[in-house]
Amino acid sequence: MFNDAVLLSKQDGIATITMNRPKVMNALDADMLNGLTWAFQQCFDESIRAVVLTGAGDKAFCFGGDIASAAKYGDGDLQAFFRDLTIPAARLITDMRKLPKPIIASINGVCVGAGVSFAAACDLRICHSEVIFKQAYTGVGISQDCGYSQMVPIIVGLGRASEIAFLDEVIPAAQALEWGLVNKVVASDELAAATAKLAARLAAGPTQAYAWSKALMNKCLLPFLELQLELEREGVMATSISDDYKEGVAVYTGQKKKPEFTGK
Repeated sequence: MFNDAVLLSKQDGIATITMNRPKVMNALDADMLNGLTWAFQQCFDESIRAVVLTGAGDKAFCFGGDIASAAKYGDGDLQAFFRDLTIPAARLITDMRKLPKPIIASINGVCVGAGVSFAAACDLRICHSEVIFKQAYTGVGISQDCGYSQMVPIIVGLGRASEIAFLDEVIPAAQALEWGLVNKVVASDELAAATAKLAARLAAGPTQAYAWSKALMNKCLLPFLELQLELEREGVMATSISDDYKEGVAVYTGQKKKPEFTGK
């Protein structure tokens, strides 16, 4: 393993990548991001024919960025924190889309912020009926990253994506299915089995045809993915020093109950 923040297992042509920070609801920090990048690189091996991405524990798939980890930087330097996350994040999302194997997001709990981005970067998404989704970026005064601004509008359409971004409401599993954000919803005690069945089907399928299908869809729908990831990085770096984001962080860290956004 690259580090303890991400687990990788391989069996019967299926690689399972697990975000492993359950104590903080699998929130993203530099260790997890670097671990994910390493894990997906291992999946380019020809022996792997399908990939599953999931979260450790039963509470969360991924709770988005771990803002608390920014405290490790001098004076809580959010610019340095986001710089160290957004640059490798762009490589990770690019690797996920260029991986010539189908990736299944097995969404086993709360899916927020970057968690939604990771799920959207996968090829198929399955969750259980108690899962909730939340865009969360704009809710704390920051713009989206990890490919969110390109993947989600493609998946749900511009109108739905605009509603999600501007209203930032909680999306229950049933609504996520109706909107196309996920492909399938199962009972909570059936998720592991349903994921294993789907992964086995893909692993036994025509790998080269899947690879070409994914590459063709990337060419058609994501020809400027790297550019969009860089634009997202610029947006995050700009909004992370705004007064509005400071308000959002104050709520996130429990210093305030409600943000007072001023547009500055």
